[in-house]
Amino acid sequence: MSENKKEFKVPDFWYKQSGVIPYRIKDESLQILLITSRQKKKWIIPKGIIENGLKPYESAGKEALEEAGAVGIVSKDLIGRYKYKKWGGKVKIKIYPMRVKTLLDDWDEIDYRKRKWFNFNDAKEIIEIEKLKIILDSFKIAIDSKSRQKNS
Repeated sequence: MSENKKEFKVPDFWYKQSGVIPYRIKDESLQILLITSRQKKKWIIPKGIIENGLKPYESAGKEALEEAGAVGIVSKDLIGRYKYKKWGGKVKIKIYPMRVKTLLDDWDEIDYRKRKWFNFNDAKEIIEIEKLKIILDSFKIAIDSKSRQKNS
């Protein structure tokens, strides 16, 4: 690196993130709301740095609002976590389920991202992060179990 450029050191708290699996049940079918990443336009879930003063699930809900215009109920129950490499280190992400109640017509990142509802199998197929696919499977098992309990 040249002497003119200073290497940017990412603050440690940037490596602690949280996200949601935004979902709804429509026509008795589980659907997942995905968004595109800002740069590569890959289909992902809303996630981001855990904001100071917020619990991870609260921060995850805020990310869903900012990145997808999704408003709903975020569970306090962690359903999974995964890591990925970024900024020269490992980012650790905690994932929470969020039942979407409303999608806003206008939101903070509307100019940078697309959002789309996918049926569960299509969402799982289009997401490229293998560890997130495993979390989605666990989430679906939990949702199916709750549905069976409700109907018995």
